[in-house]
Amino acid sequence: MKDTTNKQKVIVVGAGPVGALAALYAAKRGDDVHIYELRGDLRDPSTTPLNFTKSINLALSERGINSMREARCDGLVEAVLEETIPMYGRMIHGKHQTGELYEESQEYDVYGRYIHAVDRAGLNARLLDALSALDNVSLHFNHKLTGADFSRNLAWFEQRPHAPKTDHAQNPTQPPLNKVDAERAPEIETNFDLLIGADGAHSAARYHMMKFERLNYQQEYIDTLWCEFHIPAVSLPASSLAPSTEKSFAISPNHLHIWPGGTFMFIAIPSLDSSFTCTLFAPHDTFKQLSASPSTTILPFFQENFPGLCPELINEKDLLQQYNDNPHLPLISIKCTPYHHGSSVVILGDAAHAMVPFYGQGMNAGLEDVRVLFDFLDAHGVYADSFPLSSASARTALRAKALQAYTQHRTPDASAINDLALRNYEEMRSSVTSPLYMLRKSVEEHVNKYFPGLGFATQYSRVSFENERYSEVEKAVTRQGRVLMRILTSGLVGVSTGAAVWSWIWWNGRAGKASGSIVGGWFEWIANRVSMHQS
Repeated sequence: MKDTTNKQKVIVVGAGPVGALAALYAAKRGDDVHIYELRGDLRDPSTTPLNFTKSINLALSERGINSMREARCDGLVEAVLEETIPMYGRMIHGKHQTGELYEESQEYDVYGRYIHAVDRAGLNARLLDALSALDNVSLHFNHKLTGADFSRNLAWFEQRPHAPKTDHAQNPTQPPLNKVDAERAPEIETNFDLLIGADGAHSAARYHMMKFERLNYQQEYIDTLWCEFHIPAVSLPASSLAPSTEKSFAISPNHLHIWPGGTFMFIAIPSLDSSFTCTLFAPHDTFKQLSASPSTTILPFFQENFPGLCPELINEKDLLQQYNDNPHLPLISIKCTPYHHGSSVVILGDAAHAMVPFYGQGMNAGLEDVRVLFDFLDAHGVYADSFPLSSASARTALRAKALQAYTQHRTPDASAINDLALRNYEEMRSSVTSPLYMLRKSVEEHVNKYFPGLGFATQYSRVSFENERYSEVEKAVTRQGRVLMRILTSGLVGVSTGAAVWSWIWWNGRAGKASGSIVGGWFEWIANRVSMHQS
């Protein structure tokens, strides 16, 4: 950790993964760091998540891992990855016209790369533990940001030692406040050099920044709600001597499982305890119809649209209870710019660009925000080796330039992944069973494998396994799509014959495997011919 003559005082609002990583980056550069979190200590199992779900499993991929790797914290990445489960691809569940259930694996990457299923609470705990070990970090839980003056660099926090549960507007279940809770909590005033807002989609930091900055803001609730479900672990067969106490996964632990339904879908992500955290995504009207009479609608809906799920993986009683007990929450998409005001405040993660969860990039993009931000602060000399007290104004000027550069650089990237996440919902709920989707995916993967110099790669691999800017990914995939369409419509192959063969393959329910085999064999033959020519 750097020893600076004139430390910056950095306040981070929000102690989730993004806020915790931002605090770690600042602390490792010698700043005096104070973290303020609305909730209690997030490492305490009794702390209620803001959306009231019992558990949240996330997809951790290269961008998030790389951002933690650059945090200058030995052992952090290893500690986090030890508590993850590799997911090598999607497992698509469905039923043939014959009534036979099927599972079809669609690998994420032709080179075998994978994403990690990670428990949000566990990841958060590892980051907070790393912060707790540092002398220049102070953690302040149960503190609510109530005001900020970004001209005078002052912030006010309400101390809430017995903070009541704050409900989501869609699910009011908060008990009546008693007399003590109803009284205004004591408020503290604190100064800062830089305030980093990482306090989520309904950010208080962003709200107060808007009073000082002409901030363009766009918010959209998509016509989809979500509800959490749970597939329990199964007991292994007991021996003749003793009953079994060991648990196992009911389905493959190394896949993200999808039951596509056209306008809705059900997904399952593995957990370390051999269970699966599951989510139903469906339009508001679908939830409205199901909620009219859950006892008579839920089971038929699941059995018709998600074959093999109930009662095979979730029994009827648990399915109904989980639907009734767990909240039905909305999905929000937020874009705004700029992300900063002067030299005094910057917002990161969902506070700057909340996105729908269908690319598994919300947290990864937020963690990448941290790395990119501090890359700009470093590049502009904010953390130069020595800043005497007399140079405080010079550092302030450099910080302002760095924040301006960060906003200009990051805004198009955040906008791009926001849009990609929205479009990926259609792919997950519908296109994953489309022959055209699988053909394009197979062609892109095999061009990348056998002719890497052409620069072809699937959109998913660019987003999840590389650190290429999101905006550049979007441009590259658009160019790549135009090239593929020209190839597929150029007449180099018999279109009519190809369509007939493909229809036969799809009719027989083997499109995914057949496309990979046919396309793979064709590209391997071409690559061998090219190799023979060159030798």
